[in-house]
Amino acid sequence: MAAVDVIVDKLVTVWGKQAVRQLFPWTFLVISVFGSVLKNLELVPQTYFSSSRNALNVYFVKVSWGWTLLLLTPFLLLSNSSFSRRNVLFLSQRLLSLVVATAVWYICTETFFYIEDKTGSCFEINSKDVINKEFTSKASCRQAGFHWQGYDISGHSFILAYSALFIMEETAPMAYLKTASLSALPRLVLNLLYVALNLIVIIWVWMFACTSVYFHDMDHKVLGTVCGLLGWYLTYRVWYLKPFSPGLPPQRHAKEQKQHA
Repeated sequence: MAAVDVIVDKLVTVWGKQAVRQLFPWTFLVISVFGSVLKNLELVPQTYFSSSRNALNVYFVKVSWGWTLLLLTPFLLLSNSSFSRRNVLFLSQRLLSLVVATAVWYICTETFFYIEDKTGSCFEINSKDVINKEFTSKASCRQAGFHWQGYDISGHSFILAYSALFIMEETAPMAYLKTASLSALPRLVLNLLYVALNLIVIIWVWMFACTSVYFHDMDHKVLGTVCGLLGWYLTYRVWYLKPFSPGLPPQRHAKEQKQHA
């Protein structure tokens, strides 16, 4: 699988550049604002991706957190095990980052739903005048065949930005695993997972851009994006630097760590 090794090397080189890692989070904010301006000015033509029924949205974005965990969990297990095979505590701490990230995803999305319910009203379809006051939530209103209008913070903007940054952080050890003493099969699996995770990041960024130019109001998208950035920043740039936390992903191989101890 020489071709996979070449792809992995190129991807590791890209992500190994400090400028790329520093600018990547800001990319989402820029896309969100710039895309919203294009949407408001109606400068972007309608395409296949302007429909919420496009395949990437239906089969990937709507279950984006599932895809992120499906690929990142085995990668995290393999990559972190190679750094410290006998340290169960270390591996448990690193797996805890998946739990923390899932909690961030759940709390934020549920908060978005709560805000939309509390700020919204149920209307007759194709009418903004007749209000159905007996329906007090978006779910019950839509189940009855009506239209709910509330403050809809963009969950897509949140989860796509947050997932991409989460993957960026947790795949960082790949730069040091190239020289790790792994047998052929684990290395192949790790390489394939790494490539797949990078493909997922590309999809997330593309669909984030589509969300920015085709859906939601500007403030809804920017707020969703900011929530995603804060979720990443408060964990990986603040909490994970503290002793009582899952900690950051390992930045060098175990042998190198001993030499630097």
